[in-house]
Order: sequence, then C-alpha cells, then structure tokens
Amino acid sequence: MKKKLFIAAVAVCAFAIGAKAQTNLQTFYDFGRNRDHFTTTLEGFYNDNWGNTFFFIDYDYNAKNSKGVNQAPSGSYMEIARCLNFWQDSALAPLSLQVEYNGLVGVNQNFLFGLDWFVHNADFSNTFNFKLLYKTFSAGASSNVPLQFTFVWGMQDIFGVTGLRFSGFADIWGENVINFMEDFSKSGKTVFISEPQLWYNIGQHMGIPNLHIGTEVELSYDFAGYAGFYARPCIGTKWVF
Repeated sequence: MKKKLFIAAVAVCAFAIGAKAQTNLQTFYDFGRNRDHFTTTLEGFYNDNWGNTFFFIDYDYNAKNSKGVNQAPSGSYMEIARCLNFWQDSALAPLSLQVEYNGLVGVNQNFLFGLDWFVHNADFSNTFNFKLLYKTFSAGASSNVPLQFTFVWGMQDIFGVTGLRFSGFADIWGENVINFMEDFSKSGKTVFISEPQLWYNIGQHMGIPNLHIGTEVELSYDFAGYAGFYARPCIGTKWVF
C-alpha cells in the first residue's frame, strides 16, 4: 500500500517551516491488487530554529502462517529527512537544504541530498513543497540520471468543510528498473509514485479532535518491481498526538 514498504525510497516532507509540530499514528487497510493487509505508520514532524525534521516508521502486517492467515509484521521501513535553513528571516526563507536517509530492513538503503522550496498562504492552511534531490542507490540498483523531483502538498478545510484535509506527494526519479515481481523482460528508466490522501476530522463531533478517518490511493508506474501503472486504494484512521 505505502511507498515506504518497498524497495524504492521516496522523499517525503509533508510540512514545512512554520507549520505546527505533530506526531501521528496511521492505520491503513489496503485492498488493492496484491495487497489485502494492514499497515501502521508512526509519523512525526518538528521544526526549530535550524529548520525541520520529518520521519516515519512503517510496519506491514503481511507475514502469514501455514493456513494463510496474517500473524505478524512482514517488514519495516523508515525514512528520516532533515531540512536545514539558517536564513529563515531573509528573502531566501523558502529555500532549504535537505538530507535524507531511507532504509528497508534486510533489503536496501538510500541517501538523498538536495533542495526544498516551500510556499504557503498566510495562515499555513495550504502548503506546497518542491524538491530537487540527488539520489544514491544500493543493493545493485542504479540510475543513469540519479535525480528525484518531488511535489508535496497539504490543503486544509477544502470545499469549506471544517476538518477536511487533502494532502499527499508525487515523486518521479530516474532508475534502471527491474520488474522482478512480474516480468523480468520488461524494464524501464523512470519510476513514478503518488499517494494522495483525504482525511476528515470526525473526532471533532465527539469531543476527541485527535481522531481522523480517511483514504489513500497509491498511484505508481514501474514501482517496487511491478511493471506498468497501478492504482491501489485503501482506507484508514489517523490519531494525532
């Protein structure tokens, strides 16, 4: 379901300078093709005088017993990204330097380095990040053009509905793709993935504003060993601490 569960690593920083610090726990059920399992994500964002830090840790609950019943996590993936900005009071405040580490347990790790450009409206209810990153590869992966372009957005109270948030990201990067999940003969040079999310703060009606319900759709092309285009929907909950 999530980009974080697979071999390709993606740069994500859903918030930016000036946004509110937050830690949240997301639980998704993925009913897309080749999925049918739960995933939990612990996610955090924190800003300070030197920039901001974003991280998440994923667990995919897809290890099955002899009867085909899920019984344990099948793997873990984590990302941590640091945006450095020592000039927050200058005309270059929207520009940050970014360094990131991604790792899928037992499979691979990636480092990314580059720039982040952040724009927002007056009250930070609508935020947008544009990233240009140099990406390293491990575990035998390679790229003729090791660059990644990332667009991240967050839009609060859309359509005038209080508590309705539309967020997500879109990534495209160069990689010499081996589609090992289906057909080794198919190969490519570019990977695309996007995960738009729609969340509604249902808890505001029950005196527990921490609780959100929502959905996510993973849109991908030549991603994580699968050839061609896929759309994988899921539903979930989010608890904001």
